[in-house]
Amino acid sequence: QVQLVESGGGLVQPGGSLNLSCAASTNIFSIYDISWYRQAPGLQRVLIANMHTSGATDYADFVEGRFTISRDNTKATMYLQLDSLKPDDTAVYYCYIYSIHRKLWGQGIQVTVSS
Repeated sequence: QVQLVESGGGLVQPGGSLNLSCAASTNIFSIYDISWYRQAPGLQRVLIANMHTSGATDYADFVEGRFTISRDNTKATMYLQLDSLKPDDTAVYYCYIYSIHRKLWGQGIQVTVSS
Protein backbone atom coordinates (compact mmCIF):
# COMPACT_ATOMS: atom_id res chain seq x y z
CA GLN A 1 0.00 0.00 0.00
CA VAL A 2 1.54 3.28 -1.14
CA GLN A 3 1.47 6.07 1.43
CA LEU A 4 2.31 9.76 1.21
CA VAL A 5 3.79 11.59 4.19
CA GLU A 6 3.94 15.38 4.14
CA SER A 7 6.27 17.62 6.11
CA GLY A 8 7.55 21.19 6.20
CA GLY A 9 4.45 23.16 7.08
CA GLY A 10 4.07 25.61 9.94
CA LEU A 11 3.72 29.25 10.85
CA VAL A 12 5.53 31.89 8.78
CA GLN A 13 5.38 35.66 8.58
CA PRO A 14 4.10 37.41 5.45
CA GLY A 15 6.81 37.53 2.83
CA GLY A 16 8.43 34.41 4.23
CA SER A 17 9.12 31.02 2.69
CA LEU A 18 8.45 27.36 3.37
CA ASN A 19 9.42 24.18 1.56
CA LEU A 20 6.84 21.42 1.71
CA SER A 21 7.88 17.83 1.14
CA CYS A 22 5.83 14.75 0.37
CA ALA A 23 7.54 11.37 0.57
CA ALA A 24 6.00 8.37 -1.16
CA SER A 25 6.49 4.79 -0.05
CA THR A 26 7.04 3.39 -3.54
CA ASN A 27 10.02 2.53 -5.69
CA ILE A 28 8.20 3.48 -8.91
CA PHE A 29 7.50 7.11 -8.03
CA SER A 30 8.63 8.20 -11.50
CA ILE A 31 5.48 6.79 -13.17
CA TYR A 32 3.21 9.19 -11.30
CA ASP A 33 2.07 12.62 -12.29
CA ILE A 34 2.11 14.81 -9.18
CA SER A 35 0.13 17.73 -7.89
CA TRP A 36 -0.22 20.02 -4.91
CA TYR A 37 -3.59 21.29 -3.72
CA ARG A 38 -4.70 23.47 -0.86
CA GLN A 39 -7.88 24.01 1.10
CA ALA A 40 -8.60 27.12 3.11
CA PRO A 41 -11.24 27.09 5.87
CA GLY A 42 -14.75 27.09 4.42
CA LEU A 43 -13.51 26.80 0.85
CA GLN A 44 -13.08 24.01 -1.68
CA ARG A 45 -9.80 22.27 -2.28
CA VAL A 46 -8.03 23.92 -5.22
CA LEU A 47 -5.18 22.94 -7.47
CA ILE A 48 -1.91 24.79 -7.00
CA ALA A 49 0.44 23.06 -9.44
CA ASN A 50 0.97 19.94 -11.53
CA MET A 51 4.12 18.24 -12.67
CA HIS A 52 3.77 15.53 -15.29
CA THR A 53 6.15 12.61 -15.68
CA SER A 54 7.66 14.51 -18.62
CA GLY A 55 8.68 17.29 -16.26
CA ALA A 56 6.15 19.73 -17.70
CA THR A 57 4.50 21.93 -15.09
CA ASP A 58 1.27 23.89 -14.74
CA TYR A 59 0.41 26.47 -12.10
CA ALA A 60 -2.78 28.11 -10.94
CA ASP A 61 -3.07 31.81 -11.73
CA PHE A 62 -2.96 32.80 -8.06
CA VAL A 63 0.57 31.41 -7.76
CA GLU A 64 1.95 34.41 -9.69
CA GLY A 65 5.43 32.92 -9.85
CA ARG A 66 5.76 32.55 -6.07
CA PHE A 67 5.60 28.74 -5.78
CA THR A 68 7.68 26.01 -7.44
CA ILE A 69 6.79 22.34 -7.76
CA SER A 70 9.58 19.82 -8.10
CA ARG A 71 10.37 16.16 -7.61
CA ASP A 72 13.26 13.84 -6.87
CA ASN A 73 12.42 10.42 -8.26
CA THR A 74 15.50 8.87 -6.62
CA LYS A 75 14.05 9.81 -3.23
CA ALA A 76 10.41 9.24 -4.21
CA THR A 77 9.71 12.73 -2.92
CA MET A 78 7.92 15.77 -4.26
CA TYR A 79 8.30 19.35 -3.11
CA LEU A 80 6.51 22.65 -3.14
CA GLN A 81 8.65 25.71 -2.53
CA LEU A 82 6.52 28.55 -1.21
CA ASP A 83 7.99 32.04 -1.45
CA SER A 84 6.60 35.54 -0.87
CA LEU A 85 3.83 34.07 1.24
CA LYS A 86 0.70 36.08 1.94
CA PRO A 87 -1.95 35.68 4.65
CA ASP A 88 -4.34 34.45 1.91
CA ASP A 89 -2.02 31.48 1.40
CA THR A 90 -3.07 30.13 4.80
CA ALA A 91 -4.55 26.68 4.18
CA VAL A 92 -4.03 22.96 4.53
CA TYR A 93 -1.76 21.82 1.72
CA TYR A 94 -2.13 18.37 0.15
CA CYS A 95 0.09 16.38 -2.15
CA TYR A 96 -1.51 14.12 -4.74
CA ILE A 97 -0.04 11.52 -7.05
CA TYR A 98 -1.85 9.78 -9.89
CA SER A 99 -1.40 7.20 -12.61
CA ILE A 100 -3.78 5.15 -14.67
CA HIS A 101 -3.81 2.57 -11.87
CA ARG A 102 -3.76 4.64 -8.68
CA LYS A 103 -4.68 8.02 -7.21
CA LEU A 104 -3.46 8.93 -3.75
CA TRP A 105 -3.68 11.90 -1.40
CA GLY A 106 -1.34 12.95 1.36
CA GLN A 107 -2.71 13.60 4.83
CA GLY A 108 -2.46 17.36 4.50
CA ILE A 109 -0.24 19.82 6.31
CA GLN A 110 -1.09 23.21 7.76
CA VAL A 111 0.53 26.38 6.46
CA THR A 112 -0.29 29.54 8.38
CA VAL A 113 0.90 32.95 7.19
CA SER A 114 0.53 35.54 9.91
CA SER A 115 2.44 38.27 11.67
